[in-house]
Amino acid sequence: MILADKIITERKKNGWSQEELAEKLDVSRQSVSKWEGAQATPDLQKILKMSELFGVSTDYLLKDELEDTQYIETESSVSNVRRVSMEEANAFLQLNARTSRRIALAASLGVLSPICLILMGGMAEKDPNMENVAVSIGMIVLLLMAAAAVALFIINGMQLSKYEYLEKEVIETAYGVSGMVKDKKEKYATKHIRNIVTGVVLCILGVIALFFVPLSGEDAVVGATMVCVLLIFVAAGLYFLISSGCIQDGFDKLLQEGDYNIGRKKDHVTRIVAGVYWLTITAIYLGWSFVTNNWDRTWIIWPVAGVMFPAVIGISRLLRKQYDR
Repeated sequence: MILADKIITERKKNGWSQEELAEKLDVSRQSVSKWEGAQATPDLQKILKMSELFGVSTDYLLKDELEDTQYIETESSVSNVRRVSMEEANAFLQLNARTSRRIALAASLGVLSPICLILMGGMAEKDPNMENVAVSIGMIVLLLMAAAAVALFIINGMQLSKYEYLEKEVIETAYGVSGMVKDKKEKYATKHIRNIVTGVVLCILGVIALFFVPLSGEDAVVGATMVCVLLIFVAAGLYFLISSGCIQDGFDKLLQEGDYNIGRKKDHVTRIVAGVYWLTITAIYLGWSFVTNNWDRTWIIWPVAGVMFPAVIGISRLLRKQYDR
């Protein structure tokens, strides 16, 4: 086996794309492509770097007659690699399927929580005498639904906590596990696409309700009802998107694909940024809501935060790459 084939083999073993390997070697993706196509040969420094990254000897990379991988003891190769059995993989997939629906329900409850307050607020504008009662009832319902959502998040998070290593550690699956997971993922693909389309369509349909608000004139109840219709559609859409996304993530975790490939598992900075970001958004939401008492309007922070989140993660990764160089 020649060097080009060995680079391809070791890169795929680690679950890296050509672009990801290029980033680690500080070269262009085209350079890696040429190496793997036997159109060019990496210099000695890059050979040494690849030896360290792959955890193999330079002799193995350079000598065509050596077919069996000769591993060297590097920091990555001596670390314990978690082995996942068929029983453990099946248990995780079953639990993940159950908890995905509950997590999606918790997210939907969070979106639906201000509905009662919004409706009562609209009614209170027609009858100022019931304002205090309306706000009290609306706040009680909001807090109860928010508490239920938080409880669901915590309970399901605790149940899944024993499988956290799938997100953070490099794993090795037992014989037959990858094939089983790939088969389940392929069978779920059609349903996943259908759920994503349904979720997106529901979110878009919900926005249509807002166009009826100007038609209501000064009728606060109609305006509040239209906002609630929007939240109901968005909550339903999120249920499909999140539940299906969680199931898909379960497959990717076991296959170490997508956001859970080996390179991204080691991206601790992104996980920290994501945690800090959502804690900050939650604090802003609660602070803004309690100070202004406009719970019927402050919910807008969540869709805005969701739109901004990919940009924040993208910027954090870009800054980390610049710092690493």
